Amino acid sequence: MRIVRIAERTAALRTPLSNARSDFSQMTATIVAVVSDVVRGGRPLAGYAFNSFGRYACGEQIRERIAPRILAADPDTLVDATGRNFDPIAIHACGQQRERRGGYAERSIPMGTVDVAVWDLVAKIEDKPLHAVLAERYGGGIARTHAPVYVGGGWYFPGQTLADLKAEMARYRDAGYGMVKMKVGGPSAAEDCKRIEAVLSVMGEGDALAVDASCAFGHEAALAYARAIAPYRLRWYEEPCDFLEYETYAELARVYGGALATGENMACAKELDHFLAYGGFRPDRDIIQVDPPLAFGITEYLKVLAVAGKHGFSRAAMYPHGGNLMCLHVVGGLGLGGCESYPDTFGIFSGFGEEVAIAGGQASLPQSPGIGFERQPALYAAMRDLAGI
Repeated sequence: MRIVRIAERTAALRTPLSNARSDFSQMTATIVAVVSDVVRGGRPLAGYAFNSFGRYACGEQIRERIAPRILAADPDTLVDATGRNFDPIAIHACGQQRERRGGYAERSIPMGTVDVAVWDLVAKIEDKPLHAVLAERYGGGIARTHAPVYVGGGWYFPGQTLADLKAEMARYRDAGYGMVKMKVGGPSAAEDCKRIEAVLSVMGEGDALAVDASCAFGHEAALAYARAIAPYRLRWYEEPCDFLEYETYAELARVYGGALATGENMACAKELDHFLAYGGFRPDRDIIQVDPPLAFGITEYLKVLAVAGKHGFSRAAMYPHGGNLMCLHVVGGLGLGGCESYPDTFGIFSGFGEEVAIAGGQASLPQSPGIGFERQPALYAAMRDLAGI
């Protein structure tokens, strides 16, 4: 049993949308295929992944460092104790050989993307959906059929009106989502408050809406914005500033009664550990959003959960950023708080695929082996072409 090829390719997201800091017009992603010599149905099994949303393609590190290490390793060192499947933890360690400590973000995304593809392959070899494999190994053995979801929407685009924003949110509500998130921080706080009120006129109570500032604010602006939105009692106030600004988060936690959220820009469990030690986050309300493919993968995410638990946070506080099928499996398999969703935002990468139904704020979990990209036809066509199988 061995991995015979690791391939990567850059793909464009093709979207004109923007948040408070940047537009996505030039944004790319990396698609990865990890091809094995395990044959099912006359074809080699392959694991697939892509590097989530909001970070550019990362193929160079995979191509020049990570993949050659894994492919050059003794195959017997990359399989589990049974000899019948691959060992994601061993493969993760192999991919990180000879890397120095620190500078985690430089390699967290390429390694995370390869790691998720390996987990897809492992679940396919077991002939189970990935969420079932994760539940058996790390989710208390609880087989879940659904996971809570919300839509990441409310982006800025040229000529957008309040009527456009309301129509977008009504579309998500009617599609079965009970909670939405919108971008803020681009215009003035007064204008954003009008946008918030427009969305609440569609969604109802404040806890059906979260806002995401995309790290747009400095210290004083973050506090002023918190004061402006406090009366709405929103579900959470996300990323007012860079997660490294511990002092700002700690002061926000002292003065803002609602929930805060951050984590999508963290590269590893160690960064989360430092943030929770100094950033003032409150286990009874605040939200952690580390994104597995952007932060060394599912293997590292297990350490993220351990760090969060050490600081008093339950799995209900974990809402992985990403809005893709990979994160849906992680949420369902590990029993986390909820999963983001981008049903129509990022071209072939959008949505959860043909197997997933949304109703009552819940997504049905896929039952295909692995992650189930095979039920996202346009994306799978690109992945299968990359794998060459």
